[in-house]
Amino acid sequence: MKTLKITRFLWLVILLAYNSQLFAFPNYPVLTNSHSHWSHNNNISGSNNDTNQEEKFGFQLSKKRKVSKIPFELQANLIIIPLKINNSDTLHFILDTGVSSIIVTDPACLQKQQLKGVRKVKLAGAGIGGDLEASIILNNTILLGEVTGYRQNIVTLSSDMLKLSEFVGRPIHGIIGYDLFNRFVVTIDFAAHQIIIQNPETYKYKPSKGERFPITIEDNKPYLNMMELVDSSKTLPLKVILDTGAGHAISLDANQSNGIVLPKKLVNAQLGRGLSGIINGKLGRVKQLRIGKYTLQNLVASFPDSSSYKVKAGLSAMNRNGNIGCEFLRRFKITFNYRDSYIVLKTSNKRLKEPFEHNMTGLELMAKGKDYHEFHIEKVEQNSPAEMAGLKEGDRVLFINNKSSQDITITEIYKLFQKGEGKPINFVIKRGPELIVTTLTLRRVI
Repeated sequence: MKTLKITRFLWLVILLAYNSQLFAFPNYPVLTNSHSHWSHNNNISGSNNDTNQEEKFGFQLSKKRKVSKIPFELQANLIIIPLKINNSDTLHFILDTGVSSIIVTDPACLQKQQLKGVRKVKLAGAGIGGDLEASIILNNTILLGEVTGYRQNIVTLSSDMLKLSEFVGRPIHGIIGYDLFNRFVVTIDFAAHQIIIQNPETYKYKPSKGERFPITIEDNKPYLNMMELVDSSKTLPLKVILDTGAGHAISLDANQSNGIVLPKKLVNAQLGRGLSGIINGKLGRVKQLRIGKYTLQNLVASFPDSSSYKVKAGLSAMNRNGNIGCEFLRRFKITFNYRDSYIVLKTSNKRLKEPFEHNMTGLELMAKGKDYHEFHIEKVEQNSPAEMAGLKEGDRVLFINNKSSQDITITEIYKLFQKGEGKPINFVIKRGPELIVTTLTLRRVI
C-alpha cells in the first residue's frame, strides 16, 4: 500500500479560520491538510465514463467559451464551490490553491455510482494521529459550471474521517485545486463571492486590475517572496504559500534559523485538525505585514508546534516561512496566473482597515445533525469566559442571543464570538435532561 505524503497545511480553518476575522469565523477548530506529493497519472487508461469522452482530456471551458463565472460560498473562511462528479448530485468542494489531487473526503456522495478503486493508498499529513486510508479511482468527469474536467483521477477516503461538514456547518464532500489553477487564470472576487475562470491565452494584465507580484510554483503550490513581516526593530522578508485552503490570516514557523520571533503575548490553542489529527500551537499578534503598497496591521497569527505539524517524512524541512490564508486574502480581489507565474491583488482602503479578531469565548463548537444546526460544545478552555459561565464539553446549544439554533449557522455564531470585548452572549443549553441559561462576556486574550 503506497503512502501519499501530505506536505502542505490545507488549514481547514475553523479554529484558526476564525481566529482572525472581522466579520466571522473566530477560533473555529482549524482543519489542516496538506498537499500530496503523489500526482495522479491522467494518462492511465480506464473506463468509468463513456467512450466518446476518451479523446478529451483535462479541464476545458465548454462551448468555446473564454470565461466562466462560478458563484461560491465563504464558510469558515473557506471557499466552497459546487461541482458534480460523473452523474452525481451537486457536491460541495473546498477550493485549495495547492492540493494536487482531487480528494473526495465524504465517499458516501459517490456510493450510488459504485466506482471501483484501482489501488489503496494512505494519506499522511499534519497532526498527531495516524494515516488515512484512501483509494484511487480513474477516469472521472468533473462538471464545474461551464468547465468540464475529462478523464480525471480522484482520491477517495475510505470513510468521512475528517468530518469537514461538522466544522463548516454545511455538507462538504471534498477538496479541489491544482488542476484548475494550473489550467486556467483564476480570479477570486471575495466581495462578489464569485470565481472567474479564463483561458491564459485570453487573459491580459493591465494596471487597473491591481498590483502584480511574481510567484513561483513549487511542488504544485504558489509561493510568494514579496511579503515582509514588520515590527518595531526590523523588517523580515518572508517566503509564504498562498493558501486558499486555509482560513487563518497567517501561520508562521518561528525558529532561530529564520529570524521569526514569537510575540511576547501568546495563548495556547488547539489550532485545528490535520489529515493525521490535532494541530496544537499558539496564537499571537504580529504588528504589520507588507506586500507592495499594501500594509495590514495587528494581525492574529498562528504558530504551530513542531511536534504537531511534523509530517511523517519531512514537512519541517520545507523552504518556507509560513502560509497566508483566506482571512488575509479575502480583503483582496486576487488573480492567480500559474502559467505566467504571477498574482494580481486589488483592494480598497476600507477592506484593508478591517480589524483582525479572534474567538473571545474560549469554546469551540461542532455542527451536527441532518442539517448541521445542532451545535455541540467540543472544547472549553480553562479560565476562559465560557468556563466562567459554566459551559461544559458536550453541552448542546439550543438558543444563542435569543435565536434558535435552527435559525443561525455556525459561521454566524463565530461572528458573534468576535463582536467585541465586553459584549455579553446569552446561551440556553441542554445538558442531559437539564436546560441551563447562562451568559458569558467576551474577553480579548491577545
